[in-house]
Amino acid sequence: MMNLAAETTRELPMPAYAYGIIGFAVLSLLLYLTLRLDRD
Repeated sequence: MMNLAAETTRELPMPAYAYGIIGFAVLSLLLYLTLRLDRD
């Protein structure tokens, strides 16, 4: 029971929107590199 209480109070180290921004940036960078390498 104590374990369940500990899970509910745990928080993320960053706000949720920050994960979205970072994920979008990483995927955009990978897409850019893929398209750039494909052109050569």
